[in-house]
Amino acid sequence: MAKKPTTADAHLILELYDLRREAEMRKARAWWAGEFFPQNADDFIKVAWAMGTPQNAWLRQVSGYWGIVASFVNTGLLNEGLFLQPGFSGELFLIYAKIHPFIKDLRKKLNDPNVFLEVEKAVTHTKWGRNRLQFMVSRVEVMRQRATEAKTGS
Repeated sequence: MAKKPTTADAHLILELYDLRREAEMRKARAWWAGEFFPQNADDFIKVAWAMGTPQNAWLRQVSGYWGIVASFVNTGLLNEGLFLQPGFSGELFLIYAKIHPFIKDLRKKLNDPNVFLEVEKAVTHTKWGRNRLQFMVSRVEVMRQRATEAKTGS
């Protein structure tokens, strides 16, 4: 049975939430949420290897942040039930849903089996998380279509 959330868990959630408010992190999160819609591993790798670009920095900043937070949950440092509340982890599910369809190919092409592994574990550990991921994969497709339409003006 999972441990009951503590006051320390609540404080950590608030501290982690506060880190998301930093100015550059806000830009990075906005880019991930509204502009970055990789279709495949190559689209992701193109940004990952574009060192010195804002998009590369934003890719690393957001994925690194959520990888760290997920590791807190996976090691038991942060209560999983509290973490999985959509008000806190919704963004994690969004970014993982964007790469989930091609995560195996991404790991193979990067020759790194650990890429997004902590995030994947945190997202898929519970039935609720797996269901939420499927919901977010569908939502990402709608977001991708709308973003494409906005770019092309159709």
